This record gives sequence, C-alpha cells and structure tokens, in this order.
Amino acid sequence: MPSVAVFRPDDHRLRESRELLEERGYSVVADPLLEVEATGAQPRADADVYVFTSVTGARLLDVEPSGTVAAVGPKTAEALRSQGVDVDVVPREYTSGGLVSALEGDVDGLKVEVARSSHGSTVLLRGLNDAGAYVHETVLYRLRKPEGSGEVTREALDSGDVDAALFTSSLTVEHLLEEVDAEALEDVVVGAIGEPTRETAVEHGVDVDYVSGEETFESLVEELESRL
Repeated sequence: MPSVAVFRPDDHRLRESRELLEERGYSVVADPLLEVEATGAQPRADADVYVFTSVTGARLLDVEPSGTVAAVGPKTAEALRSQGVDVDVVPREYTSGGLVSALEGDVDGLKVEVARSSHGSTVLLRGLNDAGAYVHETVLYRLRKPEGSGEVTREALDSGDVDAALFTSSLTVEHLLEEVDAEALEDVVVGAIGEPTRETAVEHGVDVDYVSGEETFESLVEELESRL
C-alpha cells in the first residue's frame, strides 16, 4: 500500500483528502503544515465585482456582496452559494490567471474587491489592474505553520515510509523544508498544484515529478495513480 504525505490544514480539507486517498488504496501521512488565522476583516461594501479565491475565504464571508461575484473554482462557488451568495463567474481554468482571463474584458473602470488570504498570488492583482480595474484587496485570513508540524513527515521520510508527497501551495513546500532537506524527497514522487507551487519547490532544490492538470487536490491524486 503506497504511502502519501499530505500537508493540508487540519479541517475539512485534510479529512476529505485522507478519505479520497484511502478510498483509492493509499495509506496517508497526515501532516498539517498550515493553519488558518482569520483576520476579522470583511470585503468593502461598494465594489462592482467581488473575487473569491478559496473555500476558506468564502466560508469567512460575513457580508452580502452587492455586485458581480467571481469564484476561482466550483468548490469556492459551492461554498459561497451555501451562504446564500449568487455566483456569476467561474473561470474555465481554476487559477488566478483563469480569473483574470474570465474578467479582464469586463472590469475596465470598475471597482474590484479581491477577498483572500495574505499569501495570494500577485498574478490576480496585477492582471486586474492591467485590465483597467480599480483593485482593492481584503485579507480575510492568514496562513501560518502550526507548532510541531513537519515532524511526522520527517520521521516517515527517515524510515522510508513515504512514497509520494503532494504539495498544495508554495507555503506547504516552504514549511516542510524548514524541517527536512530537499534531498530527503529525492526518492519520493512529488506532485504540485499549479506552476507557482512547482516553481517554489524547484527554487528550493526539490525535483517535482508532475503538476496537476487542474488546481484541485482531486487532480493531484488522479495524476498520482500513473506515477506510482
């Protein structure tokens, strides 16, 4: 039974990831390298367009957007709708670049509110600014490294009990490498969500075997089956 290390926050994401992997016959090394700290901030009320880039951000929303609402992907859209928010735009590509492509023709001169984490990609803000929007960013939450995280993975790597590691953000790469050397992942299949995560891994000396076709954990797992 191949063993897969997963680094998602210790909430529904880690639980759902574990269930998905175990259903497909993997054992799981669960090591939450991120935890969410809500800032208490909320999006401004006078925007023409509201952009949400994660399920976490959607679940922290405590106001009713008054304009067009865009969600980075179907899960974020579902989280918004579960709170009674109508979603108008979901891009074909579930990335910051995909959001820019979906919105850039319609935001010239408009006030665009981007509600997300403190570690959001610059691609989204830059792309919307270039499209002529007046962009305001609200940081709904911060991501930090939990105390003691990384130790479980280090011990599993030391004993040869990790066959694959799935990175879902640049921060998960950086936080793990505070605990282990890049060389510890040499004999491990490494998957990354999106190009920014892959680039961070490569910059830190980690060889990335594949990048998921979509920026979803499910896509990471689907590709993994052909790698092990």
